[in-house]
Amino acid sequence: MFMNNKVCVTGVGVVTSIGHGKKEFWDSLIAGTSGITEITSFDTSVFNVHVGGEIRNFAQDFNRPRLGRCSQLAIAACQLAVCDAGLKEFEGENAAVVLGTTMGETQSIEAIDQLWLEDENRVSLDLIRQYPAGNIADNVADFFKLSGASIVNANACAAGNFALAYACDLIRLGHYDVVVAGGAEAMSKIAFTGFNRIFAVAPEKCQPFDVNRKGILVGEGSGILILESADHARKRDAKIYCYVAGYGLSADAKSMVIPDEEGIYTAMSNAVKDANMNPEAIDYVCAHGTGTKANDLAESKAIRRLFKGNGRTLVTSIKSMLGHTMGAASAIESIACVLSIESGAIPPTINLEEQDPECAIHCVANKALKKRVSTVLNNAFAFGGNNSCVIFSQRENQ
Repeated sequence: MFMNNKVCVTGVGVVTSIGHGKKEFWDSLIAGTSGITEITSFDTSVFNVHVGGEIRNFAQDFNRPRLGRCSQLAIAACQLAVCDAGLKEFEGENAAVVLGTTMGETQSIEAIDQLWLEDENRVSLDLIRQYPAGNIADNVADFFKLSGASIVNANACAAGNFALAYACDLIRLGHYDVVVAGGAEAMSKIAFTGFNRIFAVAPEKCQPFDVNRKGILVGEGSGILILESADHARKRDAKIYCYVAGYGLSADAKSMVIPDEEGIYTAMSNAVKDANMNPEAIDYVCAHGTGTKANDLAESKAIRRLFKGNGRTLVTSIKSMLGHTMGAASAIESIACVLSIESGAIPPTINLEEQDPECAIHCVANKALKKRVSTVLNNAFAFGGNNSCVIFSQRENQ
């Protein structure tokens, strides 16, 4: 039987290079704080770039010695989200976990390779057990005693929004009352190497939509949202931040690495249709905004097309502060959307010195903007033509 349960956000948890927990994270975003520092987790001397959005002072002891760093980040963010949602435990709850990632526990395979280089007869069973990407959701489910579905989406840099969309459907259709949803990504030498090989990494800073932008900076982090059916949230008298009004997906099926304006536009317009609203209802677009020439231009054109050339719609990219956290990016950005609605402010795009005239959108540049925000469109686009957009709204009646 078809159901259409309203989906709301009741808790958020975030671990990033600019802060752990919603207050520290949000305060840093509004202040325009950069989390870009010298990378310490691996040797960068063979590269021309030596910085990224690496999380410092993160040491979690979950009494689970076989957890990889990606799982550790996911569990840490989930602990914060569960606490924020006022859920003491999941026992008896009809709950699932859906997460997104790009590289998964790649640090484990890097460590395995290093051991093999040192001694081809050395094998670490613990590292081998850590590696499968599906372990990330399984580890979260195990830690919180979740007995429902345990799912990992690997839709590259759009995986966080894909996870939220899937979680939204699980609740809409009545399969689950609560879904732990989001994304996690650990700093990966493999990813760092790959982006350097295709000359997509900026030397010092990420400058989305700037005329002199030079590329991304690699980051890490985790963002977790507690999604619930509105009825379930009200029954337990939970705080409701906002509602997931709709989502839109598309697949370019063209270039592996070059974004397509048509596919981006399709995902955004599908989200608007799913939310049963007009584009004019959207107060703010949290852009994918990677800082590459091709991505920012394609996204800008699609945004102008969606809003029929109206350059007044406010746009920002928080990757300018965090770097690109891959599969966690849109989950972390979703939390920025939720907190923007709660606080009535829009974080800035830092490092925006001279906006590219071809990116003819209204960027919130360098300084946060105090403004009432009711509805936010969150964009995520990925290699392979994976596009996913999610709309968050203060209003339930979508």
